[in-house]
Amino acid sequence: MTATPGPTPTIVLVGHGMVGQRFLEALAERGLTASHRVVVLCEEPRPAYDRVQLTSYFSGKSPEDLSMTDMAFIERHGIELHVGDPAETVDREARRVTARSGLAVDYDVLVLATGSYPFVPPVPGKDAEGCFVYRTIEDLLAIEEYAKRATTGAVVGGGLLGLEAAGALKGLGLTSHIVEFAPRLMPVQVDEGGGAALLRTIEEMGLSVHTGVGTQEIVTGEDGAVTGMKLSDGSELATDLVVFSAGVRPRDQLARDCGLAVGERGGISVDEQCRTVTDPHVFAIGECALAADGRVYGLVAPGYEQAETAAATIAADEASFTGADLSTKLKLLGVDVASFGDAHGTAEDCLDVVYSDSRAGLYKKLVIARDGTLLGGILVGDAEAYGTLRAFTGSVPPVSPESLVLPAGSGAPVQLGPSALPDDAVICSCHNVSKGTIRGAVTEHSCTTVPEVKKCTKAGTGCGSCLKVLDQLVTAELEASGVEVDKGLCGCFAQTREELYEIVLALRITSYQELLDRHGREDARGGDGCEVCKPAVGSIIASLAPAIGASGYVLEGEQAALQDTNDHFLANLQRNGSYSVVPRIPGGEIAPEKLIVIGEIARDFGLYTKITGGQRIDMFGARVEQLPVIWARLVDAGFESGHAYGKSLRTVKSCVGQTWCRYGVQDSVRMAIDLELRYRGLRSPHKLKSAVSGCARECAEAQSKDFGVIATSNGWNLYVGGNGGATPRHADLLAQDLSDAELVRLIDRFLMFYIRTADKLERTSTWLERIPGGLDHVRDVVVHDSLGICDELESLMRAHVSHYRDEWAETIDDPEKLARFVSFVNAPDTPDPVVGFVPERDQMKPDLPLLSIGVRRPSEDDLLEGSTRR
Repeated sequence: MTATPGPTPTIVLVGHGMVGQRFLEALAERGLTASHRVVVLCEEPRPAYDRVQLTSYFSGKSPEDLSMTDMAFIERHGIELHVGDPAETVDREARRVTARSGLAVDYDVLVLATGSYPFVPPVPGKDAEGCFVYRTIEDLLAIEEYAKRATTGAVVGGGLLGLEAAGALKGLGLTSHIVEFAPRLMPVQVDEGGGAALLRTIEEMGLSVHTGVGTQEIVTGEDGAVTGMKLSDGSELATDLVVFSAGVRPRDQLARDCGLAVGERGGISVDEQCRTVTDPHVFAIGECALAADGRVYGLVAPGYEQAETAAATIAADEASFTGADLSTKLKLLGVDVASFGDAHGTAEDCLDVVYSDSRAGLYKKLVIARDGTLLGGILVGDAEAYGTLRAFTGSVPPVSPESLVLPAGSGAPVQLGPSALPDDAVICSCHNVSKGTIRGAVTEHSCTTVPEVKKCTKAGTGCGSCLKVLDQLVTAELEASGVEVDKGLCGCFAQTREELYEIVLALRITSYQELLDRHGREDARGGDGCEVCKPAVGSIIASLAPAIGASGYVLEGEQAALQDTNDHFLANLQRNGSYSVVPRIPGGEIAPEKLIVIGEIARDFGLYTKITGGQRIDMFGARVEQLPVIWARLVDAGFESGHAYGKSLRTVKSCVGQTWCRYGVQDSVRMAIDLELRYRGLRSPHKLKSAVSGCARECAEAQSKDFGVIATSNGWNLYVGGNGGATPRHADLLAQDLSDAELVRLIDRFLMFYIRTADKLERTSTWLERIPGGLDHVRDVVVHDSLGICDELESLMRAHVSHYRDEWAETIDDPEKLARFVSFVNAPDTPDPVVGFVPERDQMKPDLPLLSIGVRRPSEDDLLEGSTRR
């Protein structure tokens, strides 16, 4: 069958990936969908989806969640979209494309957006059962299904997609290996130092990394399925699933078959307008195109620029693509990795400014020209400054390079806000949106919110790495224009969390509903509130409970309905619907008899046990109806809740101090125990962590905690605002050489001032950098009582200490409260049948079906030959 165009010119797009969809949007923006017939031939069985976020499928996103195609947009613009029907031939003389179904479409303009295909090294066994590539949703579905009968997986390739694949295999419950031929991971994006930091962090996650070796052969069993790999160093790796992620190649076979010129290493040759050099009626965009600068771009942002250039050229507008910014910011296995500009320092006579902390997994390098111009950089472990640094690339930053790489808390803090950026600085590299364009959206197009600016400019709608800078920029521009910025907690309250705290304290309000009805926004009063303000207000009331006459028990009456999932059952919800139980072990000190009790409970209930980084023992796998029974045995043995589920104090770590260590100068264990017992159960805007080190060797890592204590020969030094998590920050020294009493008094004040003034879900590290005046202001308030509120802060803490009650003990003593701990209200004695476990390493792990239909139980047939189940 043949579809022949009439007087309406026809544009045929071959390929409907992210770049293809952007091309369609660019056509619509220029009115070309109204003046042209647009036909799309798509090979995959589904329209364009977000391939950048592909791995999020294993975190619970469905294919529909990943979709980038608004079918209403397709229908509104009359676009003829054919999915699962790829183009098979192109007759350039007749200007006709024929699809697999037999559909033939005559075109006036043909645009090839066929993307790329995964490169699979030509090794023996590469096509064996159990070998996969990692490119499409269908690939992921196949891997997920096969992983049900596998125990070990290996990824060939340590680039960004390879690391994502390895993380996906680990998430599927497989022991995971990464094999990379280069001497480091992500060799294109990071240098040797960045690769080393990344390697250390990834290995600490339990993944095995093999660099500097290649895959020689895929070993198979008698049934033809994968059983292992032979590596170039002579070693062998036992694995029953292999994922090839060794790079991609331009998908240019269709172009080759119709006589279009391609590059020596692939890619359809195009000019600066993305028009093929062979045929002016044919364009090529995205990963299939060899750009005029001789590069094939594998990132989505350059593909978007090419799509916009092609659409503009078709519309007879002036546009060109001469190259693109290759800056990238990624979160791989939870690790921030970013590179921008001349990351590897190839420019002549350039200099490196490097900060490296291997213990924290941090590596930051800036490449600087002799005149101070920022040329590029690499960030591993902490890419918070990526958006600002990338925008300064090519210019001389207003501060020294050293201050840009030092972590917060190390010397004078540097805050380069949006005002420091020039108007031509590119904020969103995905859509090439400058600061000036974003400012114009506010000042000229009357945008007053980030979503409105995103819709107006497309900034922030790509990879999302610019959203933080975008939000700061929009807020700054609105305030500069005299527009009142709504800083309310949510749609229910116009006040900030800090203002609500003051209202609750001053008026002794003990009920969320009373606060909402008296002080909420007009249209929210009398309503039910929202999921933002309910837990925030619940936390405020719990923090102030003794002072305002409220119940401190979070499951009492109305308070129970305000809690998050974990607080609702006083335990942490895990992936398979079971819960973890973490008893408090103050200072990490525990008697043998209590260790035995924990072991007996774990054995009797079949719980998985793990020693945590906070020096206590976590027991995983408890069903909701088992929680009170487990708590009762722990309480009888002298344990109490460790509050691992709450936004409250978690632990106070310690080294052994002067009692045992020959370097110790103070009794750090005693101090850690005293502090943990004093602040246990203290509800706060976010979780609190602490540590006490007995000497300057800092074995307890106190400078990575919300409040940390380090012993000196004259007393104690107090550090505040540290964080060792996703955004590491060294704590700042607040006061030094303190006595025991002085130390406790300052911590009391610091914690209550933080609870009083922090925003919802704001860690002390973020709060300390956000609060006006920063550390100096906090020191003035907490140490020097500049606001005259220290007596009140100390009184609030005394009230907390004197009214503390263990939540586990309160629960098991009240039959009414115990009624909530069931899987099914109408069948309280029936356990949840979905919560299942399988054995692993002498313990058990969750039996996770993930997104598949049905649950397959492993059998002995799933074991590798010669292995045994543990």
